[in-house]
Amino acid sequence: MTPTPDDRPPAPADLVITGCTVLVHDDHERIGFAEDAAIVVRDGTVESVTPAGDVQDRPAAERIDARGQVALPGLINCHTHSPMAALRGIAEDLPVAEWFNDRIWPIEANLTARDVELGARLACAEMIRGGVTCFADHYFSMDAVAAVVADSGLRAHLGQAYFSSQGTQGRERSLEFALRHRGAAGGRITTALAPHAPYTVHDADLAATAALAREHGLAVHIHAAENREQTDTSLARHGRTPIEVLEAAGLLDTDLLIAHGTGIVERDLPVLERAAGNVAVATAPRGYLKFAWPTTTPVRALRAIGVPVGLATDGAASNNSLDVWESMALTSLAQKSAEGDPRWLTSRQALHHATLQSARAVGLGERIGSIAPGRRADIVLVDLTGPHTQPVHDLAATLVHSARAADVRTTVVDGRVLMRDRELLTVDVPATVRELGRRLPALVDRGHGARIQEYDT
Repeated sequence: MTPTPDDRPPAPADLVITGCTVLVHDDHERIGFAEDAAIVVRDGTVESVTPAGDVQDRPAAERIDARGQVALPGLINCHTHSPMAALRGIAEDLPVAEWFNDRIWPIEANLTARDVELGARLACAEMIRGGVTCFADHYFSMDAVAAVVADSGLRAHLGQAYFSSQGTQGRERSLEFALRHRGAAGGRITTALAPHAPYTVHDADLAATAALAREHGLAVHIHAAENREQTDTSLARHGRTPIEVLEAAGLLDTDLLIAHGTGIVERDLPVLERAAGNVAVATAPRGYLKFAWPTTTPVRALRAIGVPVGLATDGAASNNSLDVWESMALTSLAQKSAEGDPRWLTSRQALHHATLQSARAVGLGERIGSIAPGRRADIVLVDLTGPHTQPVHDLAATLVHSARAADVRTTVVDGRVLMRDRELLTVDVPATVRELGRRLPALVDRGHGARIQEYDT
């Protein structure tokens, strides 16, 4: 007698994670936790989240016993410059104009593709160890970064940055990169056009970028309204805020990721609300505190008008780390302070921003951001047995305010284990650090007196 489909044993899984507590989202996108659960992964996707007892006999190529650990969707760093890990600590305790003009942009005039590759490799190792499975990057020599992403196993949303001072060639290179790498690394790479900012890219170039994005179905990733000073300067010079500049250029009609937005003001909110289906904002609060900016990203106002806000670190040259756990905690705390309301932003809200909202911010809201059937298997396992996370009275609060990047034990992307029990499997950190150390003297030399751009806002 031929067995019916219901009688056939399930196909072998590629990976089964058992015994963990799983962060889940309900139909109303509320955060919850499924205890003593198992995650079954096949073909790079989550097949099921089920009670652990249901998969005791399920054949699998690989099994992970995760008792005592919490499984989260992989964290997403929604705005960074991964190669700037090579410049960590090079420009400390400076106002933003000095930071750019006297330190960073003179050093970046020295960048080679190899420097970019090594910085990105170091950054990818740091992010894997910190439970980041996807990052949105905006930098130069991005072919090198794409190669590192392919090798490391991470997921990334990449854009080749450009200034108007580079002429039309800068914009053309950004487009060529985006088209050539779209869907690369087995679909783990998505791409965007990456004009630097409204104060370094002219209105005509911004409009041309919007037209190219619409023509080719590309996203756009840009710094805008980074701080209140930029907004005030834009109003004084042009009579428009940076957000209104983007609107006039047609960029709010594209899939647009805005980095920072601490300079978003009241008059910008109706503009952004009209574009709420297209636009997202990435917030990186550590840098705002470090630069002593008087405002932070208006997360509450943006959420009220339907604009997703994802979590970010910015580059390690300004933020000193690529720790999205820290960004999650600081976002919650900075929002409480800015709003004068301890009930906002709650730990569960912070976890929502770290998961589904961050996935939407990078254009992957239907693929990642939750552990659910059909989603890509981007998963991290977090060990909460340390003294700094015990006892657990409120699991969400423990994850947001007590857990650290070093508590991540295992990182999985597309069903592939990139780190297991704190052992990195895809990046050779010692070799990267050795070569980077040899290259640093030439990289950080500022004796040439040049800079790649001028910060003038």
